[in-house]
Amino acid sequence: MNILVTGSRGQLGSELRELSTRSDNHRFFFCDLPDLDITSPDDIASFCLEHGIEVIINCAAYTAVDKAESDEEAAFRVNRDGAAVLAACARERNALLVHISTDYVFDGCSSTPYRETDPATPRGVYAVSKWEGEEQIRRIAPSHWIIRTSWLYSIYGSNFVKTMLRLGAERSQLNVVADQIGTPTWAADLAEAIVSMVERHEKGARYSATYHYSNEGVASWYDFAEAVMELAALPCKVVPVESAQYPQIALRPHYSVLSKSAIKNEWKLEIPHWRVSLDAMLEKLQQEANG
Repeated sequence: MNILVTGSRGQLGSELRELSTRSDNHRFFFCDLPDLDITSPDDIASFCLEHGIEVIINCAAYTAVDKAESDEEAAFRVNRDGAAVLAACARERNALLVHISTDYVFDGCSSTPYRETDPATPRGVYAVSKWEGEEQIRRIAPSHWIIRTSWLYSIYGSNFVKTMLRLGAERSQLNVVADQIGTPTWAADLAEAIVSMVERHEKGARYSATYHYSNEGVASWYDFAEAVMELAALPCKVVPVESAQYPQIALRPHYSVLSKSAIKNEWKLEIPHWRVSLDAMLEKLQQEANG
């Protein structure tokens, strides 16, 4: 298969790039700005035609949650309009579109894991733009998977784990919010799941599904930070605090645990616990540092 990965310099795109080096069965095309703009219908259509693209994995997104509140036009251009452009191209080519979405489509007022069938209640520009991007794909692309994920981290790019490692090495104590609950997700695990699904999908078949994917288990940001310090053997003390002590511009879901029953049952995926994956990521990061 010829597979286009957009947003290829991000965390998930980078993990997919690394994964592609182990596969001789497919041709991957990794693109990001300024090489390819997902909001340009002509650029997307001509690229996909030239390279015979059969699967599009859209990792491109405007993810600056707080900045989006004052940069609404840019957030919607990428998260909604870009999704619509890719959906139209997928329809034209009879290609499968795999689109990455977010736990932010829920308001976080639940106390049980969110299922794909639960009503979306996005709050804030980023959340609404991602939800409207999902809706564009459902409306336009005959064959698609929308995969919502949460709390993504990787050895690539900037993320919570790498920030905690840096601060944990610099400081003796850190305050971290303990009243926002979700599940960390190693981007490498999500990349493996996507490639596994793509490799097993029936070429030319029509798919129309929304899935949730995160690692197993539940944590607060405080729990997550504590685990980073413990597994990395850093002496920094982590102190739990309330979100009210650290006000942010955009609203964050206080509870965004995702139910993964659908993706596990339909695609027979085995999903690691978040602490197992965090340990594996930290070990890999250490190996990279040691050359």
